[in-house]
Amino acid sequence: MKMLLPWELIILLSLKACLADNTRHGPVFTQEPSDSVFPLNTDDKQVFINCRAKGNPPPHYRWTVNGRAITAESGPNYSLVEGNLLITNPHVVNHRGVYQCIATNTFGTIVSREAKVEFAFLENFSGKPRNTVSVREGQAVVLLCGPPLHYGEIKYSWVFNGQRSFLQQDARRFISQRTGDLYIAKVEASDVGNYTCAVRNMMTNATVFSSPAPVVVRRDAVMGEYEPKIEVQFPDALRVSKGSSVKLECFALGNPVPSISWRRADGNPLPGKIKINHSAGVLEIPYFRPEDAGVYECVAENSRGRNVARGQLLFQNVEHLHWLHTLRDADIAIDAGLQWECKAMGNPRPTYKWLKNGQMLTAEGRARIDAGKLTISRISLLDSGMYQCVAQNEHGSIYASAELKVVASPPDFTLRPVKKSTVVQRGGEAVLECRPRASPRAAISWWRGGQLLMDAERQTIMDDGTLRITNISKADAGRYTCVARNHFGSSSSTGTLVVKEPTRITVPPLSLDVTTGQSLVLPCEVSSDSSLNPKFKWFFNGKAIDFSRQEHFEMIGKGFAGDLMVRNIQLKHSGKYVCMVHTEVDTVSAAAELTVRGPPGAPEGLAVTHITDSTVQLSWGSGPDNHSPVTMYMVQARTPFSIGWQTVATVPDSVPGQMMHATVKGLNPWVDYEFRVVAINSVGVGEPSTRTKQIRTKAAVPKVAPVSVSGGGGARGELVITWEPVSEEHQGGEDFGYVMAFRPVGSSTWIQTVVASPEASSNGEGQFSHVVRVFSAEEEPSEAPSSVWARAASASEIEVHWKRIPPGSSRGKILAYEILFWEDGSRPSEAGRVRIISATTALLSGLKANTAYQISVRAQNSAGFGPGSAAFIVTTKKPPPNRPPENIEWKLTNSKIFLNWEHVKTMENESEVTGYKVVYRQAWNGMTSVLETNKTSVELQIPTGDNYLIEIKALSEGGEGSSGGPVRIPKMSSLNSEGYACPVPLKTCHFMMFFVFSMLVL
Repeated sequence: MKMLLPWELIILLSLKACLADNTRHGPVFTQEPSDSVFPLNTDDKQVFINCRAKGNPPPHYRWTVNGRAITAESGPNYSLVEGNLLITNPHVVNHRGVYQCIATNTFGTIVSREAKVEFAFLENFSGKPRNTVSVREGQAVVLLCGPPLHYGEIKYSWVFNGQRSFLQQDARRFISQRTGDLYIAKVEASDVGNYTCAVRNMMTNATVFSSPAPVVVRRDAVMGEYEPKIEVQFPDALRVSKGSSVKLECFALGNPVPSISWRRADGNPLPGKIKINHSAGVLEIPYFRPEDAGVYECVAENSRGRNVARGQLLFQNVEHLHWLHTLRDADIAIDAGLQWECKAMGNPRPTYKWLKNGQMLTAEGRARIDAGKLTISRISLLDSGMYQCVAQNEHGSIYASAELKVVASPPDFTLRPVKKSTVVQRGGEAVLECRPRASPRAAISWWRGGQLLMDAERQTIMDDGTLRITNISKADAGRYTCVARNHFGSSSSTGTLVVKEPTRITVPPLSLDVTTGQSLVLPCEVSSDSSLNPKFKWFFNGKAIDFSRQEHFEMIGKGFAGDLMVRNIQLKHSGKYVCMVHTEVDTVSAAAELTVRGPPGAPEGLAVTHITDSTVQLSWGSGPDNHSPVTMYMVQARTPFSIGWQTVATVPDSVPGQMMHATVKGLNPWVDYEFRVVAINSVGVGEPSTRTKQIRTKAAVPKVAPVSVSGGGGARGELVITWEPVSEEHQGGEDFGYVMAFRPVGSSTWIQTVVASPEASSNGEGQFSHVVRVFSAEEEPSEAPSSVWARAASASEIEVHWKRIPPGSSRGKILAYEILFWEDGSRPSEAGRVRIISATTALLSGLKANTAYQISVRAQNSAGFGPGSAAFIVTTKKPPPNRPPENIEWKLTNSKIFLNWEHVKTMENESEVTGYKVVYRQAWNGMTSVLETNKTSVELQIPTGDNYLIEIKALSEGGEGSSGGPVRIPKMSSLNSEGYACPVPLKTCHFMMFFVFSMLVL
């Protein structure tokens, strides 16, 4: 190998340090010039064309116009402001053109995209007078505008007779925005005057006016009527780009003034987005799309005829150039090869050219160019620089830039040393990589213990320098050194090979058959090198089990065991389970199949055929048996009258698992049914099939006879028959009704009647019920109750008594008695009524005090009421006394309370006092005790240690009197105390009682 001189090595290492500095790079554009149109009438008279690039060191800039370099000799109008080009006092001719920016630093040069620069301007009309236009009235005229030189969007208008406003277009007058000409379809006398064409530049906002063109009307004749002549029309074929807006002009001359309309030649309606101006002379299609393409027709029509102009709009799919694959900066080792590819999309298809440092790159020597591909073989330092791929077509060009850095360096293991420790299993394979950084590529050799390693039966040195050793043994363990050399120097790196015993699965999982709901453990135990830490991982049907998200799976065991527990197994757990054990040196695995048997799945495709009044035929397809054959099928049905699904009888009685059809029997006629089928296997009952659509069995004669037939009662001359209605489920058809047969006892002839609609017999009659005996209707009772008497029980109550009517003495069976009562002097029709079922006494309440009442009693049977008894007059008692007992005194001695009060004096209209009622209870308990006495004092025996409430009322024949409110007796344990109740509010009385008590204690 050639040795380098010291000065050569110093130069190359310095170059290496320079190239390795990532902060230094060639220029990259951040802003490029673009096509622009500048107005010339701006106040500052300056134009900026932008260009910026980043780079380290910062780049400097140059510009070209129309391929010529802009230098000091180009004139004082040009100057540079940083990277931007400033044009002062631009001239429309001298400074328009195609500009390019060029950026350069020590790493190379790049050129920007081409930018077309134009200047918007508008020159003045010639001052030359225009000729007079002489026309006949009714004739058409065209006034030419002849606009001056200009650049930029132009708008045309006309001025009539110097008026301040522009001439308005209408159906008779039209201004073409393509030529500026004014068209008058039919001249009138009012059109005589001077016409001036006005041209406005929409970018500079400048407006210029032509000389006036006089129009006069000849008086020698009037133009006759003639058919339309289309004078302004659009091209026969026009290509329109996607998304652009297109305007079509059409105007016709004629007498009478023609009308203009638009249509598509294919008959399709015009798109809704189309705009047509007020005179119909311009049709505009915004946002042009493929469906807008076609032949459009302009129709001009008047009373003398019509004319048609047509043109075709062609959709032009102009796809602007854009990169599909661009360039990236490349750091290439010396003597290596380079291949760059750029690819752009556009319509038409683009062509390519390559630049190096801004100059055209040709395919010669080591460089080859194939369209967008650049290949350079045996890279040298001279190939360093900035490269650009240029894609171009008739619509423009785009540039992609990249920097090529050529690297030259001795071998270096700093970034990629040999792996310090490589651990492999005995009998396995070791791969030791050697990948130093070197330019050019280094020659690799391997050493062990001072011995150079050569290719042998178990060891191979690969082309990339990797050492591969197969069938590893313990003797292969040790230190291995890689030595790398190129003509710039050499370097080495050492690593250690460690040999371990292989891992083996000693207890693998076994394939099993289980039933849903069970739990099991799949074992997985290994033997391995004691220095290794095996890690277990389980897979189910090819996917790793995430134990944090699986409630059915749990890995149990530790160390050299990693068993899998599966709880509450479901059908979805059928499949392949793999236990994978990974160590630092190897990976082993074992698999098992788990078959889960469960109840069968739902039968499929259930269908109903051959429907009769009591049977249907069902057929179905088998569902999944879930690893356990179906032993039988069960058919279930549901009706609007059933509670849920019910198992129904079938033919055969038990449907075997291999049979996919059955006849359902025992159905009710004219009933809506739904059916489903359930499969059964040795594990259990499966899911039901999808239910059928609701079907209705055919109609038939009712099969069920009415039950609970009875009757009797009703109005005179009637025979009432009652029965329990037959449910809708058993009626068997529409217009259901009943046939009633009856005969007098002892007669053999049945009399029949029908209770139903006229069509009830269309299906026939069902069975008759059992024969029962009923009685025809009774007559009202013929006599009144006897021994009727009454007494006043109080001021608001009267007791009434009577004797029953003996059986057989009156017509019919007596069901109840009714008491009628009314105030003496009022009408019996206003009487109150009380109905009594079985007793012969009644208590009338809620009556007025001291009032005479008339009372009558009458009997009732199923036919109605009999005659009432003679009225009995009784007067209620006077009302009880209104005043309560007063001046109540009490004395508590141990467990006794002594009470005294004043006698209640009654008013003349009140009942006399016959005694007193004492009501007492504990304050916290709802249980009440009552004591009646005819004295004004009483002794009560009560337990001590609690509060008591006591209430006293007067008794009289008129009832109980009023109470002055409860008297509270406080808890006093075993002490003696006294109290007094006064007719004042309760709180005041309590105060007085406690005051008396305190006086007694003192």
